[in-house]
Amino acid sequence: MDLGQYLVKQGLISQEQWAEAKQLATSQHMKPQDALVQLGYSSSEQIMQALAARDGFEYYDLRDVAIPPAVVELVPESVARENAVIPLSEEDGVLRVLVSDPQDFDTIDKLQFILNRKIEIALATRESILEAINRNYGQIGDESADSMLQEFTDTAIDFTETEEGDGADEDDLVDEASAPIVRLVQLMIGEAVQLRASDIHVEPFEDRVRIRYRIDGVLVERDSPPRRLLGALLSRIKILARMDIAERRRTQDGRIKITAGGKELDLRVSMLPTNHGQSCVMRLLDKDNIKVGVRQLGLSDRDFKVFRNLIRRPNGILLVTGPTGSGKTTTLYAAMNELNRPDRKIITAEDPVEYYLPGINQVEVRHSIGLDFALIIRAMLRQAPNVILVGEMRDYETASMGIQASLTGHLVFSTLHTNDAPGAVTRMVDMGVPSYLVAGSVIGILAQRLVRVICSKCKQPYTPRDTELEAAGIPPEMAAEANFMKGRGCSHCGNSGYRGRLGVFELMTMNSRIRELTFQGASTQEIRKEAVSLGMTTLYDDAILKVCKGITTLDEVFRVAKKVT
Repeated sequence: MDLGQYLVKQGLISQEQWAEAKQLATSQHMKPQDALVQLGYSSSEQIMQALAARDGFEYYDLRDVAIPPAVVELVPESVARENAVIPLSEEDGVLRVLVSDPQDFDTIDKLQFILNRKIEIALATRESILEAINRNYGQIGDESADSMLQEFTDTAIDFTETEEGDGADEDDLVDEASAPIVRLVQLMIGEAVQLRASDIHVEPFEDRVRIRYRIDGVLVERDSPPRRLLGALLSRIKILARMDIAERRRTQDGRIKITAGGKELDLRVSMLPTNHGQSCVMRLLDKDNIKVGVRQLGLSDRDFKVFRNLIRRPNGILLVTGPTGSGKTTTLYAAMNELNRPDRKIITAEDPVEYYLPGINQVEVRHSIGLDFALIIRAMLRQAPNVILVGEMRDYETASMGIQASLTGHLVFSTLHTNDAPGAVTRMVDMGVPSYLVAGSVIGILAQRLVRVICSKCKQPYTPRDTELEAAGIPPEMAAEANFMKGRGCSHCGNSGYRGRLGVFELMTMNSRIRELTFQGASTQEIRKEAVSLGMTTLYDDAILKVCKGITTLDEVFRVAKKVT
C-alpha cells in the first residue's frame, strides 16, 4: 500500500494533508514523508513506526538502546556518517543495522559489499541515527580523526607562525591524536578559504562539536567531529594563536598568520568558555577585501558622486552606521584608500586593527593600559594629521573629542551602531553631545547593509507573484520595466543561488534644513521625513532598485532591510 494511503487508513493524517505534502515535496524536491514533518502534520517517529508496521520491520527508539562498543567498531565511522546508518547488534554472523529508508536498496547492497557480511535492517528515525553516531563514535578510545578528515577539502597550507611554545604540557594535551588534529585544523581553515567563508565557528555541545562557516553572511553547518576531540582541536588552535592552552575559564583573543591558496591571511581567534566547553570563532581577514574602491561598494550613481565629494572636504565628521557585519570597515577603508596620497597624513584609532594599510598610521586601542579612543584622539591631534579615522564613537568622551578634531580643521571618519542615517543624529545627542555641535560638525551620514548577490553562473529570469510585489511596495509600472532574477543553484555558488555580497546604502547629507532640525532637537522621524523630501534614497528603496536591476532578490531585501512607512 502507498505510504500516504496507509497513513490515512491509520488515521494519522487526512487525504488533504497528504495531497498538500505531495505538492510541497514535488516543488522542493524532497520525500513526501519529510514534507509531512515540515508541515507539522506528523512526526518523524510516527512515520517511521508506520513504515515499520507496513513493511514488517522492527522499529527502535535509540534513546533507550545501548549499543556495545564491539558492535560499533564493526562499521567504520566514515561509512556510518556517509550513509546515515548505525550497527545495532550481531548474531550468528548477521549484522543488524538501523536505517531510516527501507526502500534504499543501493545503500543496503553497498553496506553488504563494504562490510562483507550479511545485513539485516531495522528502522529508526534519521535524526536519532545521526545523534547515536555522534554519541557512540565519540566514545571509542582508539578511534582516529582520519575518518572525519574525508569531509574536508585538502588544501595545502603553509603555516608561517606555528612555533609550539616550549612547554611539555602542550604535547600532553595534543597527545597521540596530534598528527590527525594538526591536519584537521589545516584542512578546516583551507576549506573555509576555498568556500570564501568570513568566520569559522567551533561550538561544543553535550554530545558533539559543531563546525560552521559563515559564507556571504549566512552560517552553513559542516561537520560534527566526536566530542572527545574538542580538547585536542582547541589546543592546536591555541598553539597557533599563541594563547595560554591551560586557561579554560577566561575569554582569550589571539591571531594566526597563515598563507593559504597563495594568499596571506590573518585569522583573529576568540575563545569563549560555555557550559559545554570553550567555543572558538576564527575570523578570516583577507587583505583582498580592503583593496576595493569606493566605486565597487555598490553606491548608486547619485550617492557615489555625493559621497566622493564628502570625503574630499577639508574638515567635518562623516559617519558610517549599521549593525555588526554590515560592511562599515570595508567602506571606511575604501575611503581611506581613495584619500591615501603622499601629501596627506592619515591616522586611525581601531579596536582592534583588523587590516594593515600601507602608508597609514594605525593605532590599536589597549584598554588594559588605559589607551582608549579619547586618549588616542588627543595624542593624534599633536601629530598634525589631515584625516582621522576613529573606529567607533561609543561614548560621550570619544564623540566630543571627534567633534573637537573636526572643528579644528580635520576630516574625521567614524562608525556608529544605529539602524538608519537619521538615527545617528539623535544617537549623538543622546550621548550628551550638544545639538549645536552635532549640527555644526557632521557633514554626512551613510547607513548601510549587505545583501547577497545572485550567482552569475546560474541566474535566470523570474517573475514574482503579485502578493510579493504588493508586500514589497513595487508599483505595477515599475515591475513591468524591472529585470527580476533568481539563482537556480549550482556548484559555483554551493547551490545557494548567491555568490558574493554588495552594499545597500542610505546617504544623508547635512544641509541647512536638516542642521536646523538637529539644532532644534527634532526626532529621528522628523529628520527622516525632511531628508526623504530633499531626495535621500532610503536603505529599503536602494535595495528594491537593486532587485529591479536583477542584482539581488526580494527575499534578501526582506532579510536585511525593512520598509519604513
